[in-house]
Formats: sequence, C-alpha cells, structure tokens
Amino acid sequence: MAIQNELTKEEQILQMMKRVLTDIAKDTFTRPGLKHPLSDNTIHGIRDCLALITAREVELSEEHGRPMTQRPRFVDEPQTSVVVSLDSLRPGKKED
Repeated sequence: MAIQNELTKEEQILQMMKRVLTDIAKDTFTRPGLKHPLSDNTIHGIRDCLALITAREVELSEEHGRPMTQRPRFVDEPQTSVVVSLDSLRPGKKED
C-alpha cells in the first residue's frame, strides 16, 4: 500500500472510518445465543458503510494508479508466492 504521506485526505478519512467501524464490530461481538447490543438496522448500516468505503477506496486507488493488492489473510492461510534467491540461479554459484 502507499505510504501514509502519499494518501489523499479523503483516503485517510476512509481508512480511519473503516478502522473505527471494524473496531465497533469487534468490541460489540456477542456470543451465539445472546442478544447483540446493536440493532439489526445498525448492523446492516455498518455493513453498508463498509461496502461503500471499500468501493470508494477502489475508485481512488484506480484514479491514482495504485493497485489494490492488500486483503485480509488468516494466520494459517498458505502463502501464494514464493521468494527465490537470484544468487542461486547464477551458474557456478554455490548456496551457503
């Protein structure tokens, strides 16, 4: 992702709003079977806001020529890329 100083004010606002909304969701997590402290209407509103924020972030990223390559990953999710040392590809070069 771009360095924070390269982000526009709008992008910074969107990031902060997304962070606050996801923190609210985490802080109000309720175990199954218990009544959630937020109304269904509020929960749907948060989801709708997050979807709009993400859509706008994609638009801004495309406008500024920045790829949207970040996405959430699970800790145990296998990596899809492999790092290969270029030194090991040189002829006559032995790996240490």
